[in-house]
Amino acid sequence: TSKRAPREEPGTPILYYFPCQRWLAVEEDDGQIARELVPVDEAFVKKDSENDGQSPATLGLEQKAKSTTYTVKVKTGDKKNAGTDANVFIILYGSKDDTGIVSLKASKINKNKFERGKVDEFTVESVDIGDLKKIKIGHDNKGNSTGWFLEWVEIDAPSLGQCLKFPCGRWLDKSEDDGAVERIIFPAELQTVEYIPFVPYEITVYTSDIFGAGTDADVFIVLYGSDGICTQQKSLCLNKREQRMYFERNSVNQFIVEV
Repeated sequence: TSKRAPREEPGTPILYYFPCQRWLAVEEDDGQIARELVPVDEAFVKKDSENDGQSPATLGLEQKAKSTTYTVKVKTGDKKNAGTDANVFIILYGSKDDTGIVSLKASKINKNKFERGKVDEFTVESVDIGDLKKIKIGHDNKGNSTGWFLEWVEIDAPSLGQCLKFPCGRWLDKSEDDGAVERIIFPAELQTVEYIPFVPYEITVYTSDIFGAGTDADVFIVLYGSDGICTQQKSLCLNKREQRMYFERNSVNQFIVEV
């Protein structure tokens, strides 16, 4: 996608390029159905023969540097009828901006989301919103079983080195508590965890051209520094579908990994 905008001098346009190259699908990639795109230099969208060796993974690094990936964990309370079939959304509010409404469609842990006593995990990507100050979470009250008891929300931002806990412990239900189906929640300062921020790396894997060289296994990577400190183990594929797609015989696969 590209968009023209005028320069200060009349008649001299400037091009902004907003590449995506990602799925917008519940069953694919990280499950997001909406994406914020950041503008990148023209070199990244030229044809291969003209782009000075820029790769899709390098483009991913460029975009990753301008955005923040949040892992959002949501705990449904262990109470009778605590789960919900309604469509749940979240908004992250920072010191600079907010994410807007983000639909929590695809849990990375459970096929059926927001069931009693379960923790669901989602990915939310956003441009820089500054320090996370509060969240709004709620649902559209649609479905057969809409009332929801929300225990807590945990939001981890590896690139910022910060994990925040947002305790709730209340119903989001028209017929329970105060009848609200959305709530603004603030982080519990004593439960905030600070750690060394993760760094994005471009990983290129070359699979050999001999019989049986490919694999559908869960390929992971660990990086070791000269002082003996290593990263956590990180899978290169997001799901089993990607495991089947990548690491085929005589293939080259590129990944952006935050470790």
